[in-house]
Amino acid sequence: MPEEYVETREGGLYVTGSRVSFASIIYEFRDGSAPETIRKDYPSLSLAQVYGAIAFYLSHPEESESYLRDLRKKWTDLEQQGQPLSDDLRKRLEEARHRLLVDQP
Repeated sequence: MPEEYVETREGGLYVTGSRVSFASIIYEFRDGSAPETIRKDYPSLSLAQVYGAIAFYLSHPEESESYLRDLRKKWTDLEQQGQPLSDDLRKRLEEARHRLLVDQP
């Protein structure tokens, strides 16, 4: 996917030259945020980079949606692999939290 504003890196899509993921920009855009608002949320990006990521999304709808679906599936898989806190660990955390709150001046 040789594009000026989006690059593939470490198996993911990123805004070229940044640590901002393509998905972060597109999720905000799809939620109705204006490019200027997205730019404020990611001050390391230029407005041109935000517009470029959006242009890539609009120019490559099938690839973009496939990528976002795969990303959602990875997150779902990771969430399912996660394990809830054991009762013992939960109790110890609550005790520690209580001690911190009680010991404060």
